[in-house]
Amino acid sequence: MSALCAQPDLDLMKQVNRQFVTGVTVVTTMDGETPRGLAVNAFSSISLDPATVMVCVQHTSSTHDCLFRADHLAINILSTDQLDVVNAFARKSDNKFEGLEWESGPFGSPLIVGSSAQMEVAIRERLQASTHTVFICRVVHAAVTGNPPMVYSAGKFFDGGALAPLG
Repeated sequence: MSALCAQPDLDLMKQVNRQFVTGVTVVTTMDGETPRGLAVNAFSSISLDPATVMVCVQHTSSTHDCLFRADHLAINILSTDQLDVVNAFARKSDNKFEGLEWESGPFGSPLIVGSSAQMEVAIRERLQASTHTVFICRVVHAAVTGNPPMVYSAGKFFDGGALAPLG
């Protein structure tokens, strides 16, 4: 195999990915009458006009199938006060919403109270990308609270409101 086609080793890719600073989101939806969700750092804006975003969810996630069936989902951009929320949604549990304050968005998706920002989106496309599904979504509702966002890098969470500008 030539060097141009060789894949980097898994540990190297983990090290590379740890250099990227990302926001911290919890993606939520309703599964019948039951709220479901998971922590997702693979979130990005695609376009502002029309407002379009994407999230990537691993096929093996316990939340994947109900997201795949859903018409809408919510993206909750967590605030610095929500370390307990990200820890709850980053692990496997039957009821990640236990004791959590949330409200239904205009299309029924769970919006987590206290988040830095929230979006409810209509799922437009579901693209299969190896081990993940990429959900391409149109934003149908958005809100910003003013709470500083949490950010993630190198396995740690940081206060996104306390970042020092360069230059």
